[in-house]
Amino acid sequence: MKNLIKLEEVFMFGLSIFLFSRLDYAWWWYPLLIFAPDLSMIGYLGGTQLGAAVYNFVHHKAVGISVFILGIILVSQPLQLIGLILFGHSSMDRILGYGLKYPDAFEHTHLGMIGNSK
Repeated sequence: MKNLIKLEEVFMFGLSIFLFSRLDYAWWWYPLLIFAPDLSMIGYLGGTQLGAAVYNFVHHKAVGISVFILGIILVSQPLQLIGLILFGHSSMDRILGYGLKYPDAFEHTHLGMIGNSK
C-alpha cells in the first residue's frame, strides 16, 4: 500500500511539472522554487504547535490547488506558479516520506516518524 501511495504522489508531482510547462516561465524557475515552501519551518521558532500549523497550511495540497485555480480565474500566471510549486512540493515531500506534522514534534507526521525518531 505504501508503494501505491508513493506512485500516486509521483504522478501528482509529474502533473505539477506538466502544468508548469504550460506557463510562460523559463524551466529553471521550477527547480529554483521547489524547496521554497520549506521556509514554513520557520514557524517552529514559535513552538511545535505554531510550527505544525504553519507547516501544515503551506504543505496542504488543497491550498496549492486553490491558489492555482485562483490564478486561472484571475488570469495570473504568478498565482498559478505559486499554486503549482505548493502542490508539487507537497507531493515531492510525500514521495520522500515527509508528511503533515502533528503538534507534538516535528518528526511526528501523518506518514509516521521521520529522521532519528524512527
